[in-house]
Amino acid sequence: MQNQSIGELKKFASQIRRDIVRMVHAQNSGHPGGSLGCVEYFTVLYKVIMNHNVNFSMDGVNEDIFFLSNGHISPVFYSTLARCGYFSIEELSTFRKIDSRLQGHPTTHEGLPGVRIASGSLGQGLSVAIGAAETKKLNNDSSLIFTLHGDGELQEGQIWEAAMYAAGNSIDNIISTIDYNGRQIDGDVDDVLPLGNLEEKWTAFGWKTLSCNGNNMTELIDTLNLAKSMTGKGSPIMIIMKTEMGYGVDFMTGSHKWHGIAPNDDQLKVALDQLEETLGDF
Repeated sequence: MQNQSIGELKKFASQIRRDIVRMVHAQNSGHPGGSLGCVEYFTVLYKVIMNHNVNFSMDGVNEDIFFLSNGHISPVFYSTLARCGYFSIEELSTFRKIDSRLQGHPTTHEGLPGVRIASGSLGQGLSVAIGAAETKKLNNDSSLIFTLHGDGELQEGQIWEAAMYAAGNSIDNIISTIDYNGRQIDGDVDDVLPLGNLEEKWTAFGWKTLSCNGNNMTELIDTLNLAKSMTGKGSPIMIIMKTEMGYGVDFMTGSHKWHGIAPNDDQLKVALDQLEETLGDF
């Protein structure tokens, strides 16, 4: 955790957005839309909320642990980890290259610091995170578990099995978040398979539920701090985080088109013109 102003956090976020579009453009491959929409979340989580150690240990004893379940938004995850000091910023230039540790979907066998789960297949992250949360309890470790999931991911059945288990077993040291941007690879979530009222649904499954604007830094900080204050009271916590896919780049914002395609040379220039270079490009 660090004491940083909103202005400093916004500068950090701007650089992450530059990293995202440059990484995806360089390989003409990747998932920029969801990554751009979750920049504020990763910024706040790693710079303000979590107690984490850049001297990475897979067990994460006496520190908070994060699991990315919707692994296709790896660009924002990799950039955040690098900019926080988990590995060299220059390594971002190897994104999606053969033999790189920064594959399109994070895996553990490359040994990349900060990655604790392979998350190419959607729907599994909550189950893994609950296991880690139970381990914390067994070890009398008061640290917390954080997870992030896509809204389209909620169409996977394993999510709801895990949801029942967490509430039924009082897993109250976990704070999960849904990136609710309303888009998935094939179109709008409501057109593919409507999710209904997510707050009511998670509440019915026994979770304490909060909601926030995931592209508002101040609101995110307040909501995550509130969620932390609600842990240890018998129930898991779910945050329904409303975001805009592609946020920060005007022509990418609000369309499922940018779920999984890369900008061309001209589009990259337009995007970078909208994003201030604050920490130096890799």
